[in-house]
Amino acid sequence: MVQKENLISVIIPVYNRFEELLLALQSLSQQTYRHFEIILVDDGSQGEIQEVIDKAHGWGISCDPQGNSILLKLIKQKNQGAAIARNVGFQASQGSYVIFWDADILGGANMLEEMSNVLDSRQEIDFVYSNFYFGKKRMPAREFDGHALMKGNYIAIATLLRREIFVGFDESLSRFQDWDLWLTLYENGKKGTWINKYLYRAMVSTNGISSWLPRFAYYYPFCLLPGIHKKVREYKLQKEKIIKKHRLSKS
Repeated sequence: MVQKENLISVIIPVYNRFEELLLALQSLSQQTYRHFEIILVDDGSQGEIQEVIDKAHGWGISCDPQGNSILLKLIKQKNQGAAIARNVGFQASQGSYVIFWDADILGGANMLEEMSNVLDSRQEIDFVYSNFYFGKKRMPAREFDGHALMKGNYIAIATLLRREIFVGFDESLSRFQDWDLWLTLYENGKKGTWINKYLYRAMVSTNGISSWLPRFAYYYPFCLLPGIHKKVREYKLQKEKIIKKHRLSKS
């Protein structure tokens, strides 16, 4: 008897970054794992996202799928930030597995297949993550370790989770929502695992630097870049919120 594949919900919040989004959708259309839906949450973009959807239709992604087409659900809302957009996307999703996929992510063709294989075969595992590239720079993760997680985040947003463990992103946080989620899951007794492969790439752009860079600014000398100091200060303030919420050591 052939085991039925689990539906994966790929949730993408987007604000204006249509050129990057188009590339992200193209990478999804090339996935070897085909049983997934895309929940696209337009967070008050200035411009017409329908043009992107029309182009994606040529890759087999459609709001009205037929045959082997991939279902895309479009949700439009006023600009409220990524955390709210992701939570809204989750509420509209149906997959037993969920992954939050930023608009600047290019997934390798085997990404969803490799991640879902882990959750399919290891029932004790609740979420799975991998290494990735930031442009051409390698960004390695590590084996899941709750104590190490309490010292700093090493799990990026593009992580595949079992639906039932998701507790929502903290909408009061403007940064570190992903670290907050992983800490909460760890405190709830959930367990992650690491695929020691580079399964995707985060595209580098001005917006990409602002959205990806500061998460790692404490471990890499990126804070030397001009104009980044204000963003790093903001991240430090948000980090203080995480430390207080989860009673973390400041050392």
